[in-house]
Amino acid sequence: MDEQDENLIGHLEALRSCLIKSLVALAIGFVPMFFAAPYAIDILIEIIAGDNEISFNFFSPMEVFLIQIKMALVLDFIICFPYITKQIWFFLKPALYENERKLLKSLVFISSLLFILGAAFCVGFILPLIINFGLSFTADNLNAVFGIANIIDLSLLLAVVFGVMFQFPLVTYYLIRTGITSYEAVRHKRPCIFVIILIIAGILTPPDIVSQLMLTVPTYLLFEAGLWAARNGDK
Repeated sequence: MDEQDENLIGHLEALRSCLIKSLVALAIGFVPMFFAAPYAIDILIEIIAGDNEISFNFFSPMEVFLIQIKMALVLDFIICFPYITKQIWFFLKPALYENERKLLKSLVFISSLLFILGAAFCVGFILPLIINFGLSFTADNLNAVFGIANIIDLSLLLAVVFGVMFQFPLVTYYLIRTGITSYEAVRHKRPCIFVIILIIAGILTPPDIVSQLMLTVPTYLLFEAGLWAARNGDK
């Protein structure tokens, strides 16, 4: 077996270890999150409803139980996200130069923080806006009936999507600071990047323009923040 094959096997073993540790963490975390899920659902409903008098309905015996499982999975992922990010860092570390290691290590904590902030921003600000927008169409002969499964599914989907998209400034910052691309190159491609963000938002969000724009605008602003940070990082 030559050196190249040994290196490949070593990388595969490292990847296997990373995946196993991440999956074990998720499996362990799921149990407490399952019992915490009902309380999280109650809090989420209160935040989404706000001052509106809304009744949430379920239409099958197993619907609420399945919602609880979905909530537990998302909570589990959020709680384990810093650990999973750390494992990814350990996997990538041997292939990085010293300056790249220092930079990426400093971004691990920020990545976790941005994910949580993105999910919180979605739950606390975006979802109530979507609900209020939907309620604006009510009339004397047109009433809003909210299915709990649809609302929770939408909430969990958007919370994860916002958490992921809030990583955008870190991607921009890392690409520029490591020299993969330059500040000027990224700056001149702003229109293309905006269109790309818009397309990604359209793919990840439900098929309505409101959700798409609510994800596009903060993501683009975060891209600008990452661009600014990359330019002024050494000042």
